[in-house]
Amino acid sequence: MNSVQGFMGKGVALALCVLLAACSSKAPRPPEQPAKVVVLQAAQLPLPLPRSAFCAGLDSVLSSPALDGAMTSLVVRDANTGKLVCEFNPQSRLIPASSLKLVTTAAAMEILGADYRFSTTLLSTGVQQGGVLTGDLYLRGTGDPSLRLEDYQALAAGLARKGITRIRGRLIFDDTAFDHERLGADWSSSDEQKFYSAQISALSVSPNADLDVGSILVNVRSAGPRQPVRVSFTPANHYMNVVNRAKTGRGGPLVVSRGHGGNLLRIDGALPKGAERIAQVSVWEPTGLVADLFRTALTQQGIAVEGGSLLGVATPASAQPLVEHQSPVLAELMPPLLKLSNNNMAEILLKSMGRKTTGAGTAAAGVAAVNGFLQGHGVSPVELLQFDGSGLSRRNQVSARTLSDMLLAVRTRPWFQSWYEALPVAGNPERMIGGTLRKRLRGTMAANNLHAKTGSMGGVSALAGYVTSLSGRPLVFAMVTNNYLVSGRQVKAVEDRVVTALANKTD
Repeated sequence: MNSVQGFMGKGVALALCVLLAACSSKAPRPPEQPAKVVVLQAAQLPLPLPRSAFCAGLDSVLSSPALDGAMTSLVVRDANTGKLVCEFNPQSRLIPASSLKLVTTAAAMEILGADYRFSTTLLSTGVQQGGVLTGDLYLRGTGDPSLRLEDYQALAAGLARKGITRIRGRLIFDDTAFDHERLGADWSSSDEQKFYSAQISALSVSPNADLDVGSILVNVRSAGPRQPVRVSFTPANHYMNVVNRAKTGRGGPLVVSRGHGGNLLRIDGALPKGAERIAQVSVWEPTGLVADLFRTALTQQGIAVEGGSLLGVATPASAQPLVEHQSPVLAELMPPLLKLSNNNMAEILLKSMGRKTTGAGTAAAGVAAVNGFLQGHGVSPVELLQFDGSGLSRRNQVSARTLSDMLLAVRTRPWFQSWYEALPVAGNPERMIGGTLRKRLRGTMAANNLHAKTGSMGGVSALAGYVTSLSGRPLVFAMVTNNYLVSGRQVKAVEDRVVTALANKTD
């Protein structure tokens, strides 16, 4: 009986299900078909905006075989409006070499000020009685790159005018305005003895009007037949030592070298009779050279010093100033820096900016100050990676877009004109006008028109600045090229073709 009832219950349920399905208003859904994929042919794709004939012409220039396998970043903009004219890999970050000095010097003009002066001061905690100063004498530097031997002699003369004839104490040379990292990040060891890779100190001396601070001139003159050549230094000093194996006559090229870690110079080879050569080498520990020169200057002024010399010690706050020397204003120091691409001056400015903004005379603090300057003028530092002030480090990276942004932003600054005039001028044969561009672009519309900064290292070339077109339109441009295998001269010829095209532009 129970099994019959269960069977009948199942039958009723089945009948109800059939009845409900029949009464439903929705028809069963057919199985879904796979979506149809439509592949557009190339002719059906939206086309990129056509490049202007002028930009296409620049593309042709940049297709030069000299740039095969290389990477180039180029941006051209209207200087008045900022409107883009042409670009080529605008955001690629590349090694800028010395074109980085554009960023460093512009930031320095803003942060330090065009009227900024470096000071070098004699101070003492001692007491003067008659002609005797009892106590230590401090020579405190702040990085003045313009100091020559005669300036240190003038400081000694100023002390003599105070009636001082004897110092019963030590000479202490205070270079603590900067840290003791004498070289930039990842500078090449093969450049260490070169004048353009000189050590960075807050107390240094320049041997020439180019303000190649931290280096000396080695003057080599011939003597009698087969006799050792004659060697002297500018500035004259007792700090450098010489091993002279060079002879007068035939026998090979003259080689002047300084080994790592000291100031022993080796003179090898030969110099023809009647000949003279001038070599320029960096100094190991430039503060020590200043110590040697200043002690000699005091002696020449009749001032005896009873104590020894001590380097790298800070001047006590209680020390009283006795004599001070001030540099020319920063705006006047810009021409040798930019026109001659002076590396050490750029490093001094970087550390000086760090010292002013944070109290730390370090490259890292200087870089932070530069980034703040850029951001404050609407220039994003995202495409800039900076490690030094001069561009000598291969760790530096910047895009042409960032350089062009900065070149545009600074045109409204009150110091712009003096900074602009300090840039090398293409084709002008005067060394302190044309600078590193004096032999380029002569006889073109860019001559005495283009104001720009060059950049050169192995496999690196750059040119960035300002040029006016044939129609009178001021243009800003930046071009950086890396990783080429040809000579740098061939790449610079491509840069010159680009700039000539800009100078001949008629619209």
